[in-house]
Amino acid sequence: MNDLNGPPPPPPPAPPTRAEYCVIACAETWRGAGEILASPMGLIPSLGARLARLTFAPDLLLTDGEALLVGADGTTEGWLPYRRHLDLVTGGRRHVMMGASQLDRFGNQNISCVGDWERPRRQLLGVRGAPVNTLNNPTSYWVPRHSRRVFVERVDMVCGVGYDRAAAHPGAARFHRIARVVSDLGVFDFATPDRSMRLASLHPGVDVEQVLAATGFAPAVPDEVPTTREPTGAELRLIREVLDPGGTRAREVPEPGPATGAAAGTGTAAAGTGPAAAGTGAGA
Repeated sequence: MNDLNGPPPPPPPAPPTRAEYCVIACAETWRGAGEILASPMGLIPSLGARLARLTFAPDLLLTDGEALLVGADGTTEGWLPYRRHLDLVTGGRRHVMMGASQLDRFGNQNISCVGDWERPRRQLLGVRGAPVNTLNNPTSYWVPRHSRRVFVERVDMVCGVGYDRAAAHPGAARFHRIARVVSDLGVFDFATPDRSMRLASLHPGVDVEQVLAATGFAPAVPDEVPTTREPTGAELRLIREVLDPGGTRAREVPEPGPATGAAAGTGTAAAGTGPAAAGTGAGA
């Protein structure tokens, strides 16, 4: 039969994983961005930026994190001296996706310390480039484990500047924009009258109650919350065969257990306040 009709068709691809939904949600950060510098910090944001470059955002500029412009496969495309990099950073022509040890409802970010600033319980990465990033170019955040330890009512120290503080100093924040926050539970934006955080989409298998239980404040929740966009077949192939054939994305965002889709986000071991969590981002 096979000799007459050719080989059997390949089996359909496995359904998208939670990690792959997170990659897609991060990629969407750069949709319609045009020719700007994309600065993803961390594995999932990097996969997202490279996927966007290969598909719907071909004009994105990617760097190796040092001095070169690179393609989605890492091939060198040009030279980006530090002075030129700073021109992009401070002129609104860059969109950075950083990590966060703490985030509050207005998008203030902390990656410096936990506890009172004069005597913190834990020292983290430090302020680094977060103030410059947030005041001078669009910023988004990636949180691999959504928990109340990360999403807090008030950050212990402001590193990345949120909407409430930026509004108090408009002259210094003309390029300030926090586009979105992506976590392993869903996507959030600030499309509210007071520019506080809003639940924009839920990853499959997650419900609103799980998000609220894992968040230390009450985000705005619309009457109907859509599901995060599913990756296309072509996007899945790129993620699985080109960008991350080793499957390292699953180590950062494991598949949720059968009991609950938010187990990783509510337990005491949830990441977000340790040095490893802070390491995903705030270099200038």
